[in-house]
Amino acid sequence: MKKIKLMKSLTALAVLSAIFTSAYAANLDNTEVKYGGYVKLDSMWTDYSDASSDGSVYDGLGRDFYVPSTTPVGDGTNSPDAVFDMHARQSRFNFATLTKLDSGKTIKTKIELDFIVSPGGNERVSNSYAPRIRQAFVTYDGWLFGQAWSNFQNVSALPETLDFVGPAEGTIFVRQPQIRYTTGGLSFAVENPQSTMTVNGARMETDDTSLPDFNVKYTHKTDWGHIAVAGLVRQLTYKTATYDADQSAYGISVSGRLNMGKNNVKFMLNQGACLGRYVGLNISHGGVLTEDNNIDTIDSTSGFAAYQHHWSDQFRSTLMYSFIDIDNDPELLNLTGNPTKSSMSYSANLLYSPEKKLTFGIELKHAQREVENGVDGDMNRLQFSAKYAF
Repeated sequence: MKKIKLMKSLTALAVLSAIFTSAYAANLDNTEVKYGGYVKLDSMWTDYSDASSDGSVYDGLGRDFYVPSTTPVGDGTNSPDAVFDMHARQSRFNFATLTKLDSGKTIKTKIELDFIVSPGGNERVSNSYAPRIRQAFVTYDGWLFGQAWSNFQNVSALPETLDFVGPAEGTIFVRQPQIRYTTGGLSFAVENPQSTMTVNGARMETDDTSLPDFNVKYTHKTDWGHIAVAGLVRQLTYKTATYDADQSAYGISVSGRLNMGKNNVKFMLNQGACLGRYVGLNISHGGVLTEDNNIDTIDSTSGFAAYQHHWSDQFRSTLMYSFIDIDNDPELLNLTGNPTKSSMSYSANLLYSPEKKLTFGIELKHAQREVENGVDGDMNRLQFSAKYAF
């Protein structure tokens, strides 16, 4: 008995050794184990048109990657000097399994971690950051259970950019717990409900709904690429000892990829009431609590288009434009403060891959944001990245 346990332990150690050394896949009985991810260094030179009232440069998440809501606005009289940042926080790793069952079916799992928005170390000494969970799910017989990209999002439509998100204001971008069923090109999901609302000029996170978020997506794939159409229905609520308000909301997204030989065009167009956190990295809230304790939903239209051109087997470039227009009710400005009215960005990059999984790149991004009273501002960023995928 001890000999059998010892042999099993040695087998497990051999599998782990294979995974974490020269090989990235191994088999243990009827289970295939895989390990992957990438290491990425980002270096960014950023010039903002405006700064805070004390003249300091904005310091926060928008310094690690482009977050539309952090583009500063002002009259340009308080323009700061450009700033330089460098980090490796986008680096990530994942662990996956595939098990063949006696029934002939398979069951898969995946856990993925990175460090990009987690708290932790300081830049003075350690630059240490805690890992955060990106995805953790199991799939079986068409079903997915766990945390993954929202079914409302089309991840394969995202263009290749050095920036962490790329078309941040124009894309649906959400990962969350869900139950999803996929059959052919059709998929249905119920997902975790969470919203942000404007209450007396401040952002409030609300999690009081009695129903999950519902969405459905159909993806049509052909030789020329694919197109996906997705719909979202959800409930926005705000409940306290004083307030008890709720409102239905919806959204629709059309996205895809068009192949043009080695080159391609990727696109997305989104429209809806109360899309809120689903689009633009939550640049707009889902709704506003009015003086009569009702919820006024905020409509928005957003999208992006990107063209990728392969100059050779080693060189390629992506040109991209992204936008969002937000329909705030001017009569509610006394309740909302001065919210974002619109945001746009465009970028161009040049990527060089001397080896298949090793990429060096340079990217130029320009972004503009305007708030409801007409004041605007912009950001210019030059970014260099080095990435090795394994």
